[in-house]
Amino acid sequence: MLTAVWVAAALVVISLPRWLPGRVVALRGWVFTRINGDESIPVPGELVGVDRFREVYSHPAASGRSKGAVLSDLFWYWLSPGPEMHQEHLEAGERYDAVALATRRILSQPRARVEELTRRCVGRALEGRHGVVRLRDLMMPAWAEFSYELVFGEPCPPHARDLIVGNADDVVTALKCCGLRHMDRRDRLTAYLVESLPRVDHELPEGLTAREQALYLQGAFFNTAVVQMSEATAHVLMALARHPDVQDRARAGDDRFLDQVIAETLRLYPLFGIAHRVTTGDIPVTDGVAIPAGSVLCFDYPAFHRAGFPDPERFDPGRFAPGHAPVRELNHIPFGMPANRPCPAWRLAPLAMRVAVREVLRSYQLDSTAAHTRSLPNRGPCLLTPPAAPHGRGRRLTLLSMRLRDGWEDVWRSLVQLVLGTYMVWDARRLRLCERHFSGDARSEST
Repeated sequence: MLTAVWVAAALVVISLPRWLPGRVVALRGWVFTRINGDESIPVPGELVGVDRFREVYSHPAASGRSKGAVLSDLFWYWLSPGPEMHQEHLEAGERYDAVALATRRILSQPRARVEELTRRCVGRALEGRHGVVRLRDLMMPAWAEFSYELVFGEPCPPHARDLIVGNADDVVTALKCCGLRHMDRRDRLTAYLVESLPRVDHELPEGLTAREQALYLQGAFFNTAVVQMSEATAHVLMALARHPDVQDRARAGDDRFLDQVIAETLRLYPLFGIAHRVTTGDIPVTDGVAIPAGSVLCFDYPAFHRAGFPDPERFDPGRFAPGHAPVRELNHIPFGMPANRPCPAWRLAPLAMRVAVREVLRSYQLDSTAAHTRSLPNRGPCLLTPPAAPHGRGRRLTLLSMRLRDGWEDVWRSLVQLVLGTYMVWDARRLRLCERHFSGDARSEST
């Protein structure tokens, strides 16, 4: 009897990498859609199906961003300091319009400059790199330098790059509940940006204090831009590493196929999990039924991107090949909806990503046996070797070790995410950053 118990316990332990991480991810998704209680409405869901997703997302009343949503306290907590100046979390109005205009001006760059800047920044990030790397960590310094040069119009000094990477890495690590916030890292970047405002190469939003202008830049360009571009590029490279046939074709093919790879990657691994909006008015959904004002809509990007595609879990760039349904007719909105705060970099980002991926493929053969999930908590373990390097026993052992290590790291990471995520949800509710801001009770966050 005792032997049977030990055997059963051993089997449970051995099987942990197969089932525990997925359960934790599902639990976190459940918490996200229910943190607002009865006010939270998942889309797609029972009330709003996949066929109405775009319509509801684009409705003028689905325009509230932060005010009135308990979930906002959590996002403001993760994005501090200055979430009230973060473009994605500003409510509609004159301040949002001024900030959005400034962002569009900074991002309005000639194609040739975007390509040349990407090549330079990625080239520096790749210098001397080989062996096993974490793809998100590999790409983050490149996008830090890229964003800096967009804003300041001059090459990024190493000290500034380190501040940006430290800030962005801390934000994304907390967002994934893999670590707690370190506000000192973020505050150092804020102080640097305040001092550097006179060197900004663009007109900044009017009517803001110097600190508010610095926090706007930090949120838009040195949080969101660096994190999202690093994650997106890591996803594309990870997909290529796990699909050697696609990688070979992408390396030898033209940019049209690489665009298909990027589109399929962002379909299967969208950067947004849940995007929430607060309704500012009623939204009719069926005869006599409406979503009431003040509801919190939780738009589920992964669910929408999988609906309507055959074998949706399979990675297949051919879904976006010429001759198939036009992209505008597919359930595919990696940069959001034009009528509801689309990503302001929706033109620049794919162009820059294509150049970045092409630079990596020119220098390396990519291989990975690590798990590839939408949230990418493992940061994308990958083996980089010269394209002509022989595939010997050492490479096979490295990839086997990578798979085993990643599986057990995922078990520990899942438990960390559960514990730290629970703590940060509690701490965010204790601080009530968003709620206090709109009630006029904006005390220091350190309270």
